[in-house]
Amino acid sequence: MGAFRVTAHRSGCLGTRIATCILAVIALFAPLLVQGQSPGQSQNPTDSATVHGFVRDSRDSPVAAATVYLQFKNGTQALTARTDSEGTYRFSALREGIYTLRAEMAGYGEATFGPLVLGQKETKRIDLTLETPKASKATTASAGTVEFFDEPAFIVAGVTETTNPGGHGSDTILRTTEALAKATVSLSKEPTGSSRPVSASASYSAAAEESLREAAEHGPGNFDANHRFGKVLVDDGNARGALPYLERASQLNPGDYENAHELALAYAGAGEYERARANVRSLLAQQDKAELHHLLGDVEERLGNPLEAVREYQRAAELNPSEPNLFDWGAELLMHRAVEPAIDVFTKGSRLFPRSVRMLVGLGVAWYARGSYEQAARRLFEASDLNPDDPNPYLFLGKMQTVETTQSEGSVERLGRFARLQPEDALANYYYAVSLWRRRKGPEDAENLAQVESLLQKAVRLDPKFGAGYLQLGILYSERKDFPKAISAYQKAIEASPQLAEAHYRLAHAYRLTGQRSKAQKELQLYNQISKKTAEEAERERHEIQQFVYTLQGRTSGSQPQ
Repeated sequence: MGAFRVTAHRSGCLGTRIATCILAVIALFAPLLVQGQSPGQSQNPTDSATVHGFVRDSRDSPVAAATVYLQFKNGTQALTARTDSEGTYRFSALREGIYTLRAEMAGYGEATFGPLVLGQKETKRIDLTLETPKASKATTASAGTVEFFDEPAFIVAGVTETTNPGGHGSDTILRTTEALAKATVSLSKEPTGSSRPVSASASYSAAAEESLREAAEHGPGNFDANHRFGKVLVDDGNARGALPYLERASQLNPGDYENAHELALAYAGAGEYERARANVRSLLAQQDKAELHHLLGDVEERLGNPLEAVREYQRAAELNPSEPNLFDWGAELLMHRAVEPAIDVFTKGSRLFPRSVRMLVGLGVAWYARGSYEQAARRLFEASDLNPDDPNPYLFLGKMQTVETTQSEGSVERLGRFARLQPEDALANYYYAVSLWRRRKGPEDAENLAQVESLLQKAVRLDPKFGAGYLQLGILYSERKDFPKAISAYQKAIEASPQLAEAHYRLAHAYRLTGQRSKAQKELQLYNQISKKTAEEAERERHEIQQFVYTLQGRTSGSQPQ
């Protein structure tokens, strides 16, 4: 709390007025004086929380003597801190609640973060990036282009067949890592064959679209009519239908860049990747544009050339380090098991775009692939707190926690929030149930187990085809020794998901414990068949995905950014 001073003017009742003023001020500020705390700080040290982190510029250099403000949601006086020579700041003894974080420094742009959801005893690291003066004069992160952060600290030198996928822990963790990497790639907002967001033309009414069609059909020699209608069809997802019009426009005006770009997009969207590649390369010979390199990266990946694809994504990010370009570069690296480079790209992408949820998710998955599960969880916590209404961080966190042997309070808190925000979502209820299940103290933990059962029953009620939900119910009943209910739940899991190997295995075990040996033997045989088939399919997919061969420059693998 800032110091205060009482000043009184001379009058006939000076002593009385001064005493009255002092007593009034003491009464007003007594709670803060006794506690020695500012608004937003905790009254109970044992429940206090901490926020800390780094303030850096857009070149990833520390910013010393920057002022950091932490504002509690009710609008009380903000807490302030100054960064040290390493750019670090820290706020401690905070009470739980929702905050806004802001950093500023003379000569730099301002950085803000919020809402920041802080729980009791929670410690959160939030890094802030101040835009450098040079970058501020050029463009801003919100506009999608910023000065490139620095040269990458790695070189992707080649690819190899995946004969030993590596990974950490069991084969279940490896399969989960592979599934999370694929899911990360799917977070790209732009579908394959497109290197730009859907344009406003995609919102054309049916009448307006029909008018454009008529103009193109009745004006085969009209470049503008054919180009405009072809572009509308591409934006509507009808790439195949757009080709005749864009090809006709290309014949009418071969030198028009916009039409040539649309035609390349249409070829890619229609699956004619060789023609798309030829068109993009022709355009690149004339103009070295980020959107062309990004599109060529999409095409090369589809043609089975991941090394060429990742180099094109890198070039796109160098020319225009926008959030989509950086994310797709990192996702491509992650998909091909270049974990260290992926961490590097996602880390720096998060610093340039601290409001990007998917960048934090990608970083979390990369840390998970590296075997740093605590780091992975922290990044997903940050992502879910950054935008609590975005389901993706919760879904990734839920997928990760299904194979963990321990359960952190942070996971339980976030997945509980997911269930509260999405009460009619089967996965939200399921993942929260699993998080509570892993925190249970044993079969005697009646209150916890009752809540788990209720959440699981709600999940399968919301989605009667939810095999994993029935499986978890069966596991719960088995721990209670209620084998009739367990058998029924396992049977429903298999009915909903016949290829769910674990359900067959657990049903076989339940049959054996209840003396139904022939049924147990049958389920065990099914389990072995499905497990073998699943393993063969996983191995085939691993061989189809080539692994990048890379070298790190100027640092060891143990010195990754935190």
